[in-house]
Amino acid sequence: MIDQENTGDALELNHMNKEEAKTILNQELEVIRTKGHEELSTFIGSPLNFEIKGPSGTAYWVEVQAFWDTPGDDNGNLRVIASIDDGRFPSSFIPISADFIKSIDGKFIGE
Repeated sequence: MIDQENTGDALELNHMNKEEAKTILNQELEVIRTKGHEELSTFIGSPLNFEIKGPSGTAYWVEVQAFWDTPGDDNGNLRVIASIDDGRFPSSFIPISADFIKSIDGKFIGE
């Protein structure tokens, strides 16, 4: 049973600065997009995870994963998904994400 006197502090949510997080994610994606198909494929099953500090001093966690866009096509297009959160609830369960698809010849699909 929840103690009614303490519910204000216990249920207070810390909301991530979404604009700052989106800016950081877009900057990181610009770097990731320059990587070749072979290097991006190393993120399949082994995501890249790193921490980065925003201008506000907030620490954010970025994760970059890759998947074959067509399952089983190991030489096809790669879907790369990057997400960011600040490690607090609820953002750690609902991160901001962005993605792109890159072909083996380096072209971006659907852009």
